Amino acid sequence: MITTDFVPGSPCWLDLGTPDVRGAAAFYGAVFGWDFESMGEDVEGGMFRKDGKIVAGIGRLTEEGARSAWMVYYCVADADATTRAVRQAGGTVRVAPMDLDQWGRMAQYSDPAGGQFAAWQPGTSQGVELVDQPGSLCWTELYTSDAAAAKEFYGTVFGWQFGDMEMPDGGGGTYSLITPAGLPEERMHGGLMQLREQDLALADGRPYWHPVFAVTDCDAAVATVLENGGSVQMGPEDAAGVGRLALCLDPSNADFVVLAPAQA
Repeated sequence: MITTDFVPGSPCWLDLGTPDVRGAAAFYGAVFGWDFESMGEDVEGGMFRKDGKIVAGIGRLTEEGARSAWMVYYCVADADATTRAVRQAGGTVRVAPMDLDQWGRMAQYSDPAGGQFAAWQPGTSQGVELVDQPGSLCWTELYTSDAAAAKEFYGTVFGWQFGDMEMPDGGGGTYSLITPAGLPEERMHGGLMQLREQDLALADGRPYWHPVFAVTDCDAAVATVLENGGSVQMGPEDAAGVGRLALCLDPSNADFVVLAPAQA
């Protein structure tokens, strides 16, 4: 489970790059009940809050040729050391480590196959303020065409531990569960799954991370996605021991998952 103590290697922040900040704010407000808090008239972006607590950030997509997507940030003790580890493991530095006032230090990367992710070295801001509750981040997931290479890379960079399980739908395939270094399995925060390159068309065949948001009712969340201009790539469907989930796209085709967790 994801918690807000944000140990090294755990997801601690996420933000959405979108060509339509106001439209996205309205969409996610409808789907998750988020409130948009602007950073000011001169800044095309801001924060999303749920029940007064920060759950994500949002900004206007400015990178030429980039697709609208969620960026997941992982907590690190030293962003510069993480940057060196990324380079040594064959990854690419997309945004070099930089300070964001007193809040913290961030950097953005691509793994060797092109999957994009980021690091956050906390300052006064540890990260999001609500997780593992309806309307907040509860899991992160990587789709990749080479699971073995991904595990080697991210294991080197973050020290992640991996545990493989057979996919519960009986269709074959393996799902790799991710846990921060040195922590027990109940602290696992994400997973990675191998797909064919042709099944990664959303990112032109490259791997991609997406967030999973908890909801109380998956079908109702999907209906709201569709009513507000989004679409559904997969589901809703039941996953044994996990819950009911659907892979969705917002109106600008940024992907995310809604999950109504199985009751213990």
